[in-house]
This record gives sequence, C-alpha cells and structure tokens, in this order.
Amino acid sequence: MKLPIIAYGDPVLKRKATAIEPDEYPNIKQLIEDMFETMYGARGVGLAAPQVGLSMRLFVVDATPFADEEPELKDFKKTFINACILEESGDEWAFNEGCLSIPDIREDIYRQPHIRISYYDEDWKHHEETFRGMAARIVQHEYDHIEGKLFTDKLSPLRKRLIEKKLNDISRGMVNVDYKMKFPAAKKGR
Repeated sequence: MKLPIIAYGDPVLKRKATAIEPDEYPNIKQLIEDMFETMYGARGVGLAAPQVGLSMRLFVVDATPFADEEPELKDFKKTFINACILEESGDEWAFNEGCLSIPDIREDIYRQPHIRISYYDEDWKHHEETFRGMAARIVQHEYDHIEGKLFTDKLSPLRKRLIEKKLNDISRGMVNVDYKMKFPAAKKGR
C-alpha cells in the first residue's frame, strides 16, 4: 500500500526518531513492504519512517538506479533498523540531492564518501558494514532523516534564505507532485 509522504515543515521530520524493538511492531515487514512501494511510486532511492509520519529508526534504500555508474549497486536494496553510523571518512564530495519530502528542490550537498554502519535488517539480523560512494551517500541521506535532519539543513544560511519561499510553498501544498503527500500548513478544503 502506498503511504502519503510527509512534506517539509512537519515536526516529525525534525524529531530524532526512537529505536524500536522486534516485538514492538509485529507488522514491521508489512510496513517495510509499504515503504518500498511508496518509494518506488515516487521514483525515490530511499525512504525513512519519519517521511511517512512514523518517528522510528527505520529506513529503506534501493540504489540500483545508480548501477550504470557504480556496477556494485546492482541489487543494492536494503532495510535499516536502529541504524547507527560508526564512522564517516574521506574527502567530502558534492552531489545534487533531492528529497521526496521536499519536491522540486535539488541542491549540491557535501558528504564523506565512506561510512561504517551498524544496523538490523528486516529479519532482525545484526550487520556492521562499510559502504562507499553513492551507496554511502544514500544511506547518509536516509540516516539524517532518523536523526531529525534534512538535506536543506546542510545548506549555507544564504542558500537557505534563497529557497525559503519554495520551502514554505511546499509546506502549504503549493507544489505539483504525482504521489500522495501530507502538507503540514495546507489550508483545509484545498
């Protein structure tokens, strides 16, 4: 089932998400399936639980669209539960990022190219892995969501001021998207 994506301005996107326990969410596999379906329906490569209104440390990624540039990303589809980045390293590099919660805005964001991360998969199996390049970037972007951060938080104050009107319009629902969204400041009856 496709879930509505929460738009910029909703407090859930700025809240640090809480860890979850295996018995706390008996339907977690269905939620994960719904998140993948939602992400694919919006043509995204990652989606975090706060983006569907749930303040829990869960996100999904599928980096296969980048397999042409990085062949090791063919079949890079993963679920991250209670993730914790243990280390980020390397010289920061820029990439033009976007976000399903902030449609129509893309900005060059600098991130480190290597990460080491601890997480549980959808079967509650623990992993500690190292990712690099685009895989690391996608994971870092989604990880930021469970930390209550957005890619726009990484912009300079001047750049953020320049896009402030667009951000406020998104919050009010004044943006064209072809996927279901919830807008925190939309007027009722619109």
